Amino acid sequence: MGKTDLKYLKSLSNQYSTIAAAATEIINLQAILSLPKGTEHFITDIHGEYEQFRHVLKNGSGAIRRKIDEEFGNTLSEADKKSIAALIYYPKEKLKLVLEEERDMEDWYKVTLHRLIRVCKNAGSKYTRSKVRKALPGDFSYIMEELLNGHPDMANQEAYYNEIIYAVIRTGRAKELIIAFCRTIRRLVVDHLHVLGDIFDRGPYPYLVMDTLTQYHNVDVQWGNHDISWMGAAAGNPACIATVIRISAKYGNLNMLEDGYGINLVPLARFAMKQYGEDKCECFKVDYREENYDVRDAFLDEKMHKAITIIQLKLEGQLILRHPEFHMEDRLLLDKIDLQKGTVKIDGKEYELKDQNFPTLNPADAYSLTPEEADVVDRLTYSFMNCEKLQNHVRFLYANGGLYKVFNGNLLYHGCVPMTEEGDFEEVEIYGQKYCGRKLYDVLESYARKAYYSIEPEEKQKGIDILWFIWSNRNSPVFGKEKMTTFERYFVEDKTTHTEPKNPYYRLLEKEEIVSKILAEFGLKDQEYAHIINGHIPIESKSGESPIKCNGKLLIIDGGFSKAYQPKTGIAGYTLIYNSYGLVLAAHEPFESIDKAVKEGQDIHSHMQLVQQVIKRKMVADTDAGKEMQTNIEELEELLLAYREGRIVEKG
Repeated sequence: MGKTDLKYLKSLSNQYSTIAAAATEIINLQAILSLPKGTEHFITDIHGEYEQFRHVLKNGSGAIRRKIDEEFGNTLSEADKKSIAALIYYPKEKLKLVLEEERDMEDWYKVTLHRLIRVCKNAGSKYTRSKVRKALPGDFSYIMEELLNGHPDMANQEAYYNEIIYAVIRTGRAKELIIAFCRTIRRLVVDHLHVLGDIFDRGPYPYLVMDTLTQYHNVDVQWGNHDISWMGAAAGNPACIATVIRISAKYGNLNMLEDGYGINLVPLARFAMKQYGEDKCECFKVDYREENYDVRDAFLDEKMHKAITIIQLKLEGQLILRHPEFHMEDRLLLDKIDLQKGTVKIDGKEYELKDQNFPTLNPADAYSLTPEEADVVDRLTYSFMNCEKLQNHVRFLYANGGLYKVFNGNLLYHGCVPMTEEGDFEEVEIYGQKYCGRKLYDVLESYARKAYYSIEPEEKQKGIDILWFIWSNRNSPVFGKEKMTTFERYFVEDKTTHTEPKNPYYRLLEKEEIVSKILAEFGLKDQEYAHIINGHIPIESKSGESPIKCNGKLLIIDGGFSKAYQPKTGIAGYTLIYNSYGLVLAAHEPFESIDKAVKEGQDIHSHMQLVQQVIKRKMVADTDAGKEMQTNIEELEELLLAYREGRIVEKG
């Protein structure tokens, strides 16, 4: 008897009940192993920038344009190629424009369908016919399969093939078929999407990004610190709720909470006007970047911004006092305020406060909420915990995400692996026990899941509190800085107090022995083609900083997707493509508009850089899925042997 025991083989025989069924599946799996691996698309730090995100997703970071070039070469003009690309990205919008301008729609439909069929065949050529069939929309699956697998160049099929296209046009379904082909091409070009965190905050439309991701065919998410704060808010952590509202207020996105998620902010608005109505709130100006922000909202937004900031600092103080093992006493600053002098003491040094109006601060009990503040927090907590859309989005993050992922020989995470200056993994205390490296990631993720799913009250509360720890603690893998200087940035002029020193990880990542140590810690022993793919820290491209670290073994692909970071980075984000030929890094310019993309064929201008080209093309056999298939083949071969030796009897 082989490695697989008889009990398991009998269970397997329920699925493959005959010799023929088992043999057919072996043949099928063995053939799939020889196909090229699917294309993976990596994207990070979206920060609610939906338009830029949607376009990069639609064009596959240039992968679709490369398919068009492969298929047509020099046989089509540049203008025609741009037109096909724009149609594939935005079929509804492009068709609307064509219908307004084109005189002979029947001829246009015929030519366009033939071109789309060719691109779709190219995109699906690395997959089995079964996988392509599953990607086809139900309404057109039969027609599209016939068109994709037919041979119009053969005499026996030419009339049949062309008649399908003519019949589609005559019945008025050409427009819908074109849209179906465009969507199928986009789906086939990118097989798997990886989002390396920070979907939320700063930008105005994280809920639209999440709506898109929940409909995407194959996606995983490595949670970022901003995602964690929203997950904490959805789980009912008051400090996280205050944090996401404060950041939304800071960037002029409070309407996103109200319109996008239906969060009721009226209690906060009323409280803010009562307490801070006469306050100029100079330190709480709205840092809006969206053209559609109504500056008339700024007066109220500034009051709400200050109100929720004070509430957040109080709630965080309560957490720090409740958890001395978090070692965040240096963040307890409200009790260091001298209201009479208008100063605050930080690290033993006294600083003048830029804002000295604290009507709700009790010097004798600095972290207690007033009854009015407590009522606002209760109402906000109820609103967050009972927001169906937010809860659906957070459940998606839990179901399709984690703090890290090892996939096809690459290690994916948002922030860092906390390290000492000497290059050792930092030991971090979590509820009485110390963890480091991969074990630290695992225990934090375990508690993060308990926050949402545990039915044991004490463990659930530990999880809820740990979500705030993951958001802002110096030893959190997704934060990776010495401290979060929220208080100082609002209230202290001296910018030396604003600095947030990075974890030693960021100074050590050019050392090959450190990167190799991290890869080995997460189980990647064969490191010839292994990489760490990282988000979180924006790369200052305009200053000459490279996202490629340690001779290409580590890639930091945060390049400023968020408009808030683009003045610093000089670009509008990096993305990464990993296909069967290797890794290609794309640095993107800002996306202008859908209108220009449709009318002028204007794509995002991207600078492509080859990170690594494989000597031998990667096949499915080289992937994680391929290894699972190989295991399945071995088990099926044992089942086949058991049938032939009579140890298991065929059914039917």
